[in-house]
Amino acid sequence: MGDHKDQHLRVGAAVRRRRRDLELTLAVVAERSGLSVPFLSQIENDRARPSQTSLEKVADALRTTAVELLAAADPACSVDVVRAEDPDPELAPRVRSLVRGHHQMHASEFTGDHDAGRELQYRNDQLMYVTEGAVEIEAEGRAYRLGRGDTLYLTGGVRHRWRATVPDTRLIVVAVAEHIEAVREGPRR
Repeated sequence: MGDHKDQHLRVGAAVRRRRRDLELTLAVVAERSGLSVPFLSQIENDRARPSQTSLEKVADALRTTAVELLAAADPACSVDVVRAEDPDPELAPRVRSLVRGHHQMHASEFTGDHDAGRELQYRNDQLMYVTEGAVEIEAEGRAYRLGRGDTLYLTGGVRHRWRATVPDTRLIVVAVAEHIEAVREGPRR
């Protein structure tokens, strides 16, 4: 129960990430692999599962191996528990990842203070949620004070900085992962 080893892997995202890292078009990969652009597109979007032979052709075209692509693949069905750690007062402030692996969502827990002078900007949207304490967030020229239970939503591209205003503050930041192209094109209104 809870073991999904028999579930197939979604290799499409791994293929897409590798292709983009190499700055290759689907047409170039198709030419190198001998596979069609529509088929490669279906693989990348997990609408087609390649045979071992096709996966090896794609891997060769991407200068890697089928084993490496499978290792980088996302499980089709997964459950992962990240256990809470005992806080060590010597380590505060600290950040802890709440989601392991290469997924469409990223989440982190910040405990203690944060470098308030550091300006942040992410390409995708994020949600900030105060679980304990209080923070002050400067975004788009305005300061926002948030207390326990408050949230702030930032669309991708918003420059911001934040700082804890109360000792032992805990802030959860949930974001669309940077490797996902979730940004809108053109100016926002």
